[in-house]
Order: sequence, then C-alpha cells, then structure tokens
Amino acid sequence: MKLLRHGPAGAEKPALLDADGKIRDLSGIIPDLAGDVLSDAGLDRLRALDVRSLPVITPERIGACVAGTSKFICVGLNYADHAKETGKAPPEEPILFMKATTAIIGPNDPVEIPRGSKKADWEVELGVVIGTRAKYVSEADALSHVAGYCVINDVSERAFQSERGGQWTKGKSHDTFGPTGPWLVTRDAVADPQKLALWLDVDGQRRQTGNTDTMIFGVAYLVSYISRFMTLLPGDIIATGTPPGVGMGIKPEPVFLREGQVMTLGIEGLGEQRQTTIAARD
Repeated sequence: MKLLRHGPAGAEKPALLDADGKIRDLSGIIPDLAGDVLSDAGLDRLRALDVRSLPVITPERIGACVAGTSKFICVGLNYADHAKETGKAPPEEPILFMKATTAIIGPNDPVEIPRGSKKADWEVELGVVIGTRAKYVSEADALSHVAGYCVINDVSERAFQSERGGQWTKGKSHDTFGPTGPWLVTRDAVADPQKLALWLDVDGQRRQTGNTDTMIFGVAYLVSYISRFMTLLPGDIIATGTPPGVGMGIKPEPVFLREGQVMTLGIEGLGEQRQTTIAARD
C-alpha cells in the first residue's frame, strides 16, 4: 500500500493511493497514520478494505506521510562515497544524530534558508518508519518492526553543523529541514530496501545519483543497532544516510542552496518530492 496524509499543516487527514493513482480518503476509517495503525495488524485492516468504496479526493496539499513521530533519527556517512567526498573515513559503527521533529514538513512544502545561513545543503535519503515498538531487537527480526519506507530530504546547514561547536543537530533541525513523503510505502510493497535507486536535482541539474545497495550499514542492521540505545516507537523515522553528490562535496568549489531554488528528488517506487527554497519566516 501507499499511504499518505493531506490537508493544511497541523490538520492533515489520512488517505491512500489506489492502484489507478487515485487518492482515497481514510479519515472515516482511522484517525491518522500513527500509533497502532502502523502495526502489522493495523495495516492488515486497511488492506482488507474495499478501496473502491472510499471517497476519491483531490488534495490541495500533501503532508508528511506519518504522524506521531517521537524521534527523527539520522545516520551519518552511511555511503562510503559520501564519506569520501566529505573527507572522512567510512565509520566502523553507525553515526547517529537527531533531527528535531519540528523540522518535519510535507514533501512539496517550501524549505527555509535559515537566517545567517551560508552553507545550506541537500541530502536525498531512504526513510524508515517504525510500526511497532523495538527495543534490543535482533537484526533477523528488525524489519518486522518496520511499517514502511519513504523519501526524506535531510536538509542541512553545514556551517551550523560543523563550524559552530557541539553536535550536528543544530545544522539539521531548522524548521522545514525534514521533507517527508509523499507516500508511506508499506513494508510488503518494497521487495528489498537495499535495492532502491535514489536521485536529487537542483534547478534541474542532477546532483545526486545512488542506490541503497551501497549503504555501509543496511536497514535491518540500523534498526537493530539503534534499538540497543533507545526504544523505537510507532511513527519514529530513521533517515538512513545519503549517497554522494551533496553541495559540500562539489569540486573545485562547494555549491550551496540560496533562496529561490528548486530541489526535486525521489526514490525508486517511493515517489518524488519538490521544494522551493525561501527565506526563513518567524
């Protein structure tokens, strides 16, 4: 299934994308794409619906594809070529950092360039959405705790991230720095999360091309590993790292985002995003 949320920011309603590409309203069936709805049992109830009986809608806005996110966990330098372009060695263990949940926006919402920003950057990433509580889970059992997958743009401000002291979080957490969706593609609809092509363009110029088969640490390992350090809850998001081609890695001079640019990005089978960059708002 491909599930989504639509409507004004903060008042989104659940829906699904049917086999014919029509968006069907789920708000009369479930309150939101959150909590127990994301469990295998909850998703099975949605699969059992007569989709043709659900109202067809034409949303004005698509929101983030999951609600109730308690943690937005990111994995750094998880593609060897990306680590190389940043001048760092591939990590021996996953590098984890947090992105504030207030950064989460819809897949086509504008992305703000923060005040004082000099080095705003892009990162297309495979997002993993947790469906059931995971604590100390084995790698073999890890994917059973996953509700599905989505597209993430892990927008970053590199100067805030690396030149202002402390951890990476301050360069990752500005409002709008977490476009998520459009679809939550359920686990059963993704044959292998380690065989998905990723891409990102800026103003129509291809910047990133990659495949999840080149991850250093795969999805199952990441879910298991992270669950050793924190309990993963339904709706939590893991952004699994980005392939090469980010702005900071461009030679001979890095290229960074400015106001008025357009990012388009996508992952095979998971949909596409499109964001215009704007000045930060109050």
